[in-house]
Amino acid sequence: MRCGYGNLAVIKGVSLHVEQGEIVSLIGANGAGKTSLLKAIAGLLPAWGGTIRLDGRDITGAPAWRGISRGVVLVPEGRGIFADMSVMDNLVIGGYRNRDRLLAIERVLDQFPRLRERQRQIAGTLSGGEQQMLAIARALVGMPRILLLDEPSTGLAPLIVKDVFEMVRALRSQGVTIFLVEQNAVAALGIADRGYVLETGEVILEGSGEALRENPEVKRAYLGKGYREVWE
Repeated sequence: MRCGYGNLAVIKGVSLHVEQGEIVSLIGANGAGKTSLLKAIAGLLPAWGGTIRLDGRDITGAPAWRGISRGVVLVPEGRGIFADMSVMDNLVIGGYRNRDRLLAIERVLDQFPRLRERQRQIAGTLSGGEQQMLAIARALVGMPRILLLDEPSTGLAPLIVKDVFEMVRALRSQGVTIFLVEQNAVAALGIADRGYVLETGEVILEGSGEALRENPEVKRAYLGKGYREVWE
């Protein structure tokens, strides 16, 4: 798949796949094209070439609203919550295309009891970690076939980052399929079944999460000295 902005090609020919029930992480430096790839999958950025398939069905070029109805749900970098609205109103909006949204909201609130406690609270007054929790919960109300997560660690303290990634790991155990884009390679590969490394719009490495964590090139470029002590 290829995509970009104006005459600038950002994704130059990426081929990858996510199997049902997996967490697949995409790591890379700033400017590598990670967010652009997610936007193209979600229908927010036109694909210049190639094919995007969901359960074997070609969804290339489908607008974002149609992608959502088919189960492609994006949690954007920065969370994208409606800060002036309550937690509950954010969840209701997340399920606007789901006929069983009230049941889905109850299920999500069971998963995230902290949000149930704060359901009447204005979303913008939540902590950063709680806002990220709300962004993910809102996406789950839409009953995604695949959940696209863009940089969920942005702006969060290290201990909160660990909590968020444990939450993502727990979602996988419930059968949610997740494609995770993340600059924090330590966290992303720590929970991934498989991973890809993106560099200047092209995949340069792929493998299991553990294999990539042990890859000398990945360690040197993305993990940094002492990463095991910091994360583990």
